[in-house]
Amino acid sequence: MKLNVYVLEARDLLVKESKGVFVDAYVKLQVGKYKSRTRVLKKTQNPIWNEEFDFRVVDMDEELIVSVVHKDDSGFFSVSRDLVGRVRIPIWSMVSEDNQTLPPTWFSLENPKAEKSGVKDSGKILLSLSLHGGSSSPSNDPLFPAHIKHKVVPAEGKHLVKSIGSRLGRLFNKNEEDSKSDSRTDDSSEVSCTASDYEDCVDEPFSCCNFEEAIKLMQSSDNEHELPQDLEGGILVDQTYKVSSIDLNSFLFMPDSQFRKDLAELQGTTDLQEGPWTWKSGEGSSLTRVVSYIKAATKLVKAVKATEEQTYVKANGREFAVMVTVCTPDVPYGNCFKIELLYRIIPGIELSSGEESARLIISWKVNFYQSTMMRGMIEGGARQGLKESFEQFADLLGKVIKPVDSAEQMDKEQMLASLQMEHQPDWQLAIEYFWNFTVLSTIVMGLYITLHILLSCFGTHRSLEFGGLDLPDTFGELFVSGVLFLQLERVFYMISHFIQARLHRGNDHGVRSQGDGWVLTVALVEGSNIASMDAAGLSDPYVVLSCNGKTRTSSVKLQTCDPQWNEILEFDATEEPPAVLDVEVFDFDGPFDQAASLGHAEVNFLKHTSTELADIWVPLEGKLAQASQSKLHLRIFLDNNNGIETIREYLTKMEKEVGTKLNLRSPHRNSTFQKLFGLPPEEFLINDFSCYLKRKMPLQGRLFLSARIVGFYANLFGHKTKFFFLWEDIEDVEVIPPSLASVGSPSLVITLRKGRGFDAKHGAKSQDEDGRLRFHFQSFVSFNVVSRTIMALWRTRTLNPEIKGKMEEDQQDQDERYAQIEDSGPFLGLEDANMLKIYSVELPLKIKSLLEMFDGGELEHKVMGKSGCLNYTTTAWEVVRPDVFERHLSYKFNRNVSIFGGEVTSTQQKSRIVDGKGWIVDEVMILHDVPFGDHFRVHVRYQIETPTAMSTSPSHCQIYLGIAWLKSTKFQERMVRNITDKFTERLKEIFELAEREILFAGERETFA
Repeated sequence: MKLNVYVLEARDLLVKESKGVFVDAYVKLQVGKYKSRTRVLKKTQNPIWNEEFDFRVVDMDEELIVSVVHKDDSGFFSVSRDLVGRVRIPIWSMVSEDNQTLPPTWFSLENPKAEKSGVKDSGKILLSLSLHGGSSSPSNDPLFPAHIKHKVVPAEGKHLVKSIGSRLGRLFNKNEEDSKSDSRTDDSSEVSCTASDYEDCVDEPFSCCNFEEAIKLMQSSDNEHELPQDLEGGILVDQTYKVSSIDLNSFLFMPDSQFRKDLAELQGTTDLQEGPWTWKSGEGSSLTRVVSYIKAATKLVKAVKATEEQTYVKANGREFAVMVTVCTPDVPYGNCFKIELLYRIIPGIELSSGEESARLIISWKVNFYQSTMMRGMIEGGARQGLKESFEQFADLLGKVIKPVDSAEQMDKEQMLASLQMEHQPDWQLAIEYFWNFTVLSTIVMGLYITLHILLSCFGTHRSLEFGGLDLPDTFGELFVSGVLFLQLERVFYMISHFIQARLHRGNDHGVRSQGDGWVLTVALVEGSNIASMDAAGLSDPYVVLSCNGKTRTSSVKLQTCDPQWNEILEFDATEEPPAVLDVEVFDFDGPFDQAASLGHAEVNFLKHTSTELADIWVPLEGKLAQASQSKLHLRIFLDNNNGIETIREYLTKMEKEVGTKLNLRSPHRNSTFQKLFGLPPEEFLINDFSCYLKRKMPLQGRLFLSARIVGFYANLFGHKTKFFFLWEDIEDVEVIPPSLASVGSPSLVITLRKGRGFDAKHGAKSQDEDGRLRFHFQSFVSFNVVSRTIMALWRTRTLNPEIKGKMEEDQQDQDERYAQIEDSGPFLGLEDANMLKIYSVELPLKIKSLLEMFDGGELEHKVMGKSGCLNYTTTAWEVVRPDVFERHLSYKFNRNVSIFGGEVTSTQQKSRIVDGKGWIVDEVMILHDVPFGDHFRVHVRYQIETPTAMSTSPSHCQIYLGIAWLKSTKFQERMVRNITDKFTERLKEIFELAEREILFAGERETFA
């Protein structure tokens, strides 16, 4: 049996003095183990709720317990709840009522605590009750007790209750609105998961037999509803099944669905209770129901009760959308959030067998009602739990309804052949275009006037007429001549417009692609609700497709908002797979007039599967397009007509750009990479590197580079961070020299274009004032290889030949920062500096011992520390080209060396002298935090050699100094003199310290 309770209003509510005069009241209801509650109405002693609740009655001896509670949230650390009053109503007292219905009745509230303080009356509450599902006569009910203690009041049935409730709602409408406005500020932690419906009028629930009738009823009011987009949390299920969309909807959501029961048994769910589908009237009419169950316990979470509120957002017979809100208040922080699921059922692609198919897409997100530090952990746990749950869901559904595999789908050739058969000939288009009042009236008028001329006889000239000039004789003739001229002009414009539109088709339609590689084929099927800029409401649309710098244009469709193209446009083969397709619709206005844009869109191939691309509706963006809800129907196919050889040729080409061997990855490695980022099967990995992602805290992970994306993945104690963005999204790649902040390692900063890459926003270190995201990567094992690879891939993907040439020059300058220079020539991007010998000395040391000053060992650190260098760090030598090595240094000067204590970052390269008797070490130093430090670079060259090939020969060291000026300054001469003096003194001190330390170490070894 079911007990229906109407909570209407309360009056004269009282609480103890310390709580103030007004009450923040809500009502708690309980029947047996079932509980529910109303919303909170603030600052009132006479709240009006007008809410309805349904309870399941198991035993007639149970009581309905109605408690009015005052919520006090004035405390700093907690929210208290005080009982205002309570009333108990036995269920069996309802049996003797007429139609088992108790009309609105005032009940006095009792509070045991208040009675002790001398307060007997705590207020009263207006309730109406009705009992359904049992016998109307007490004698026929075996659960009815032998005696009745409650005094009953006559009633006229449930319809009277609804009528009175509706009138009371209208009577106190103003107060209710005030209460609702107060209740909006209620603490979000009080969000309740109940099976109640807060509408004033709820129809009878729908049974299994008329569930389909309810869906049909919703179709009549679904014209204005758009199919919602997938939720931002991600996709849990995306599969096409061999069943119609309406049958799949009924299978999943019909009352008492056997599939739901089987799924509950598979997942260990208990106490499954499905409420009936009810029609919710109001601002947006919809079907809704409540499902509750107890989720099975896991290793981390105990068994908890969950409540789902399922609501139909759209149901038009072909497309269905059901929004599910899941509440789990018993889990940790359960009152802070709800999980939302969106089930979308849409017609699938056409099968080769001609059968119908339906595509099921389930997406999710976490909706937080209260901020919490555990947000990331909650989202991660929800993601993992939902993934496991819906994997079982998909497996079970696949056993009952057969999924569509690729072999059953209509292949590319069949789909394109069907479009060619549907192509409309030009003569039909001409008939449709010219079959209008203007053309027909002009033809009739022309024939009429021609007949009149043939039947009339030539007369004499009148007035100002002469031979060859026949003027109108009346104003009527003048008017008719003007109308005829305008008509002929309009028809002439239509004919020329039609011819121009036919010629505008060009050679794009039906032209086959050329070359071997990745071939993109786009079938432009039709358009829907294309916007118009004409007063007549019709346009002459045509479509321009752009991909990898190449464009294809469709034909013009005249005077229509729902054009049918059925055209096939192919792009020539490319070496790398395309990432995006740009689509723009224009309004044709002649060959020499600028066409007006009616909307545009971008199709990202990496965000759609091949099945989705094979039959996709693309919504157009832009003010006109969004106002008209314009969209295009496309069928997109991306094929590699040369197989694995295309990938090999691409890698060979990139090897020349990068200067490093690029190996073809194994199928298993590629498959793992594709699964990691959810990429289509044609994506292939080029290289990956270990690095740190610099955010507030550095995060160690791997940077993945493929033909179309840059991706990053990290797994820190189970917390996974991953994102990717397209090469086309990148605006700039910048190399930051090593510094103390980067622990002596250069950094790579990637800046994205404005408005791009927001899916990867959580990995960005910053966002500038223009909205461009910046990603910082550092601590690469081999930075030069990474930077060259990224720059080469970026140039190949995004830049036209002119910009590529400029970028190659910039990259050459960048490479020169790390290149060996001979006696003359630039180094590290600097112009030639006038090198001056500032120090020359012959040391009684072996050249091998002296070169320890440049190997990053104990001797170097000890000497540089004693010479006034703080936080001295070096990197290992790396091979940049044959017999040329490079490393980076960073340190700070102490106050004795420089009163500014500036930071120094430098790059050193060493190479052998031509005769093989020594080494040349070139160093370029950048001085930070010193006056005019950005105006110059200091270039030091160490030439260390031995006069003879004897190992015991002394070492001869010559040091040259040069200053390269990047900006001019009037203090240039003074600064040159100061820098030369300081570095001469400093370098002399360094080599004296090195000689002393090496000799002292040799003496210790001798005595040892």
